Amino acid sequence: VQLQASGGELVQAGGSLRLSCADSRRTSSNNGMGWFRQGPEKEREFVAGISWNGANTYYADSVKGRFTISRDRIKNRLYLQMTSLNPEDTAVYYCATARRASLATSAREYAYWGQGTLVTVSS
Repeated sequence: VQLQASGGELVQAGGSLRLSCADSRRTSSNNGMGWFRQGPEKEREFVAGISWNGANTYYADSVKGRFTISRDRIKNRLYLQMTSLNPEDTAVYYCATARRASLATSAREYAYWGQGTLVTVSS
């Protein structure tokens, strides 16, 4: 497994979580990375993306102002800090490596995917 996501758990509405994604093969350092999520009976959707050097980020409107994506290229880790969580954020969250250095927002632009970590937000 190249990408390993972790940090998902049950949290109350209004709470915070930080997801982490470890790149065990260290192949993502020169690529954009991103987070996607898939809620119950929903399609997978883009959450946040970041460029290879962390200089550029982009967020889905639904999480803008609440979530922050970041990366540590030395540690080969990707993070998603989530605040003000609400039940609509309940989903399996996936990290992914893009096919290019710049950030990407479409799933088709991503080559490698982690196995997902479950975030459950209770009301």
